[in-house]
Amino acid sequence: MTTIEDANYALSKILDAGSKKNVIELAWIKNVRVIIPRAIVTLSLPSFANSQRERIVNDVRKTLLDFEDINDVQIELDNKLSQSESSSERNVPDLKNVKGVKHIIAVSSGKGGVGKSTIAVNIACSLAKLGLKTGLLDADIYGPNTPSMLGVSEENPKVTDSGGNEQRLIPINKYGISLVSMGFLIEEGQPVIWRGPMLNSIIRQFLYQVEWNNLDFLVIDLPPGTGDAQISLAQSVPISGAIVVTTPQQVSLQDSRRGLAMFRQLGVPLLGIVENMSVFIPPDMPNKKYEIFGKGGGKILAEENNLQLLAQIPIEIPLVDESNKGIPISLSQPNKESSMKFKKLAQLIKNKFVN
Repeated sequence: MTTIEDANYALSKILDAGSKKNVIELAWIKNVRVIIPRAIVTLSLPSFANSQRERIVNDVRKTLLDFEDINDVQIELDNKLSQSESSSERNVPDLKNVKGVKHIIAVSSGKGGVGKSTIAVNIACSLAKLGLKTGLLDADIYGPNTPSMLGVSEENPKVTDSGGNEQRLIPINKYGISLVSMGFLIEEGQPVIWRGPMLNSIIRQFLYQVEWNNLDFLVIDLPPGTGDAQISLAQSVPISGAIVVTTPQQVSLQDSRRGLAMFRQLGVPLLGIVENMSVFIPPDMPNKKYEIFGKGGGKILAEENNLQLLAQIPIEIPLVDESNKGIPISLSQPNKESSMKFKKLAQLIKNKFVN
């Protein structure tokens, strides 16, 4: 079985074209982990070596895949920049606080269909139940589902009386949550066909041109993937922490790893992993649990990245039914297992940020 020492020795054959020192000695490749059949490394190139990036990445992949028991190589990007570089050299964006918001929690997933919006909605509801002033920003511009999940898809947000640049959108309030969503601004079924600049613009408007009213937490439901919305958010506001949602399936883990690497590259603090659909609990046999999507995926992802597995949320029929009625399960059936998991998750978030 390939060990970390084996991997490091093999990688030490890859040299810097200029100094001829190897990438391990230079700490350009570090934090090597071998979790058969996968190898994970961190790429930490200084700006002057960016011209060698493609060659080094290809050499790292080829070197590690030469081991018979390794068939997958994940390369993460180190977000720690050299202290000797000035802010202008590092191109670090200026982050601007959102007026009326103390903490921002981003909920993300590497792929669609893992229940990310359900997690975001129930986190927000559970935080509100703990007595915290909570907002929910549906930044999933292409698939805004939170209005229907909260039963407010027919409502229209108002704007403040002030004119021009001082005018602000007033969030819809439901279940003690202040909600803003693209779903309020388009017709049902209307596609949003926007490219990067327009997407960035609407996200910034949702952040800075909304009358957020002294919130303890603003939960942001991000679209799946690693695209413009995530980058725009990370480069606009100081995010207190990001939660990555996955399922136990291996294909979900692969996409979640990319999301984690993206947040690290963007310098966003990671709170941990939430594994959704961990087991199925039949309504007529509440003591039975079926691992219909496999098991252990969230734990593997958390251990690989030295993160906390924050919660494992089961599939329960009421979770789906109540959501379709516009009543999150954390409010409608607080004694269900999934509701109790959401409550513990909200308490973890509260304990971390609220004294």
